[in-house]
Amino acid sequence: MIIRRRGFALAFCFFVFGSIDMSDHPSKLYLNLYWHMHQPDYRDTLTGEYVLPWTYLHAIKDYTDMAYHVEQNPHVKVTFNFVPVLLDQIEDYVQQFDSGEIRDPLLAMLARENLEYLEKHERCLIVDSCFKSHHEKMLAPYAQYQRLHNIYRALKHEESTASNYLSGQYMADLITWYHLAWMGESIKRHNLFVQSLMSKGEQFTVQERQKLFNLIAQIMRELPGRYQHLAKQGRIEVSSTPHYHPILPLLLDFKSTRDAMPFAPLPLHKAYPNGKQRALAHIRSAQQSHKKRFGSQPNGMWPAEGAVSYEGLGLMAAEGVHWAATGQGVLANSLQKMSHSNIPDKADYLYQSYAIQHEGHKIVCFFRDDMLSDKIGFEYAKQHASVAVADFIHELEEIHAQRNGNGPAVVSVILDGENAWEYYPYNGFYFLKELYEALAQHPVIQTTTFSEVLTLTEQGQLPPPTTLSDIAAGSWVYGSFSTWIGEHDKNNAWDLLCDAKLVYDRVMASAQLSVDEQKACERQLAICEGSDWFWWFGDYNDAVSVQSFDRLYRRNLANLYQLLKEDVPEHLTQSISQGTQAADNVGTMRRGQEVNV
Repeated sequence: MIIRRRGFALAFCFFVFGSIDMSDHPSKLYLNLYWHMHQPDYRDTLTGEYVLPWTYLHAIKDYTDMAYHVEQNPHVKVTFNFVPVLLDQIEDYVQQFDSGEIRDPLLAMLARENLEYLEKHERCLIVDSCFKSHHEKMLAPYAQYQRLHNIYRALKHEESTASNYLSGQYMADLITWYHLAWMGESIKRHNLFVQSLMSKGEQFTVQERQKLFNLIAQIMRELPGRYQHLAKQGRIEVSSTPHYHPILPLLLDFKSTRDAMPFAPLPLHKAYPNGKQRALAHIRSAQQSHKKRFGSQPNGMWPAEGAVSYEGLGLMAAEGVHWAATGQGVLANSLQKMSHSNIPDKADYLYQSYAIQHEGHKIVCFFRDDMLSDKIGFEYAKQHASVAVADFIHELEEIHAQRNGNGPAVVSVILDGENAWEYYPYNGFYFLKELYEALAQHPVIQTTTFSEVLTLTEQGQLPPPTTLSDIAAGSWVYGSFSTWIGEHDKNNAWDLLCDAKLVYDRVMASAQLSVDEQKACERQLAICEGSDWFWWFGDYNDAVSVQSFDRLYRRNLANLYQLLKEDVPEHLTQSISQGTQAADNVGTMRRGQEVNV
């Protein structure tokens, strides 16, 4: 049965789409699969408490599954991008487990002995948190979990004290099921204890909850080492991102927004104060983090949100970064900017590397195939795994066939390594399994890493990168910065940050803080500079998520003022953005190109 399944996706491709004769195209197609792993800092730095649980939940579900699929297929190579602030948090969770002092309230509640006598805010934490997942794929498949949700729905429109009618056993079963639903499929299939809990389905004991808590601790402890081991074996490349995930071009120049959006309104502040210094600090901190965790500086970087500009790429190149990646829209805009005319079909320009020279420093850029990347992110979850894999392989074969003697294609498929999978059956288990198997067996498609492409180029097996004399500033989303700036709420958030930065500069120049206090202020500022806060502001995002990130952003700014020993501005008590009740993929993902519905 296993042997038949291994060949099914490839056979299905030939049956549905028709076989493409690869003998007419003997050269290879090089595929860069690039999985981006990131979570912003969810900690309140003044208390150390986690405000949101997404880091450890994605760790036990997505980061463990993504490692598993590569471990299971030694003939496939991929690149993972780990943002340092994510690794900081994973290490912090491990330290919490080791010390026994859990600062994530939801995780602590899982192991709490008595859930019968809870404070109101503790009850609200459990019921408000433990249904936050994709209902169709992560809740509805489990009858006992669905029953808990039905009980909750019957009560939620009652008075605010309705949760008092929910027993301690209800709370125990709910929080257990939530963590079981967030377990990676590789854990569910191989861990007998998890299987026993899912079979039992109800009346979970404190001993079982605490054993589940200990399993989470084990998964978190082992996770970094699994990726380090794969990297040492040469089976993956690990890249990095400027430490706290800032939009480098916007730190350097707000007006870079207008490369792609000529009439976009900008923040009231003309520029981010001392932005170049801050951009360098994020780059250098990421390099130090990577060297500590993986033994050397990263060869390449995914600029946060794939956000690039000529100056931003030059800054990375000057710091020794050899390659970067961004979106297809950026390349299209850049070619149009240079030629002032319509660009050719993407088959004639997308599937190759490009070099950017800036003040004597060179960096090679790779550009995302939006169509293929967005198919994984948004479309294939709706299809049977074998159909989806067959379509993906067929698309690659079409790209290869269209090269017409123009040399091997280098195709870059880039997307989140965490947010897509909850929309797939079984966390994408069958899709990823069959995808890697089909790629490993294919006679023409060769999975590779970005650094291997550079090596093949140096060896003459691939043509040298085409030189870009300029690059249009933009990101992987629509080739612009519209997701982070150019709209009232987003611009307001930037102005709040600029106000805080001016106070920061004044206090730091006054020498009134100790060295440790200055370090704490710099770290807090770096957190506030992350891109994620600006992503969520706007009326097209899910209201519940917007409110969560709005509160956390304003809390981070308030904490910065407190660390600077300055009064917190009153306006930080007022919300920045509201969001909407309906959003595509709850706002956690965007397509590379706008889709007309």
